Amino acid sequence: MTAILPPEVLKKSASVLELLKAAGLMVVTAESCTGGLVAGSLTAHSGSSAAVTGGFVTYSNAMKQATLGVPAEMLERWGAVSEQVAQAMAEGALARAPGAGIAVSLTGVAGPDGGSETKPVGLVWFGLQQADRPPFTQKQIFDGNRTEVRAQAVLHALKLIQDSIRV
Repeated sequence: MTAILPPEVLKKSASVLELLKAAGLMVVTAESCTGGLVAGSLTAHSGSSAAVTGGFVTYSNAMKQATLGVPAEMLERWGAVSEQVAQAMAEGALARAPGAGIAVSLTGVAGPDGGSETKPVGLVWFGLQQADRPPFTQKQIFDGNRTEVRAQAVLHALKLIQDSIRV
């Protein structure tokens, strides 16, 4: 999944894009371990500007702080791969994206390096924020190599957006 998105990701993103359009919602992404792949999957389709306002790729802690307003103290206490940071990323993205009605964030350990006993390779925290709803976070642990973990994370983020629209 480095240059070309797998068919299942493109199919899911097309479906989510149509749901966003039908709901009159604009989405913004805040991505770390996926490096912009969620936004890329949505914008792979013609007409995506009707439902995608943009995305933040905040791979480093410094970028999370500078562009999304994630507090340094939070990063120091909980680490970048945490529920708290995923929530702060989603909140920060929604606050900084004009016209966005929903934000999704992802922060995780895609591997093959960087894992630990408490934060293994494959761990991804997701955040979802909508203006009229309480914040939502979720943890998933995916199996596979770096490409597979990232693809699964993208699919899960798209599912979270889809589910939040259908509620």
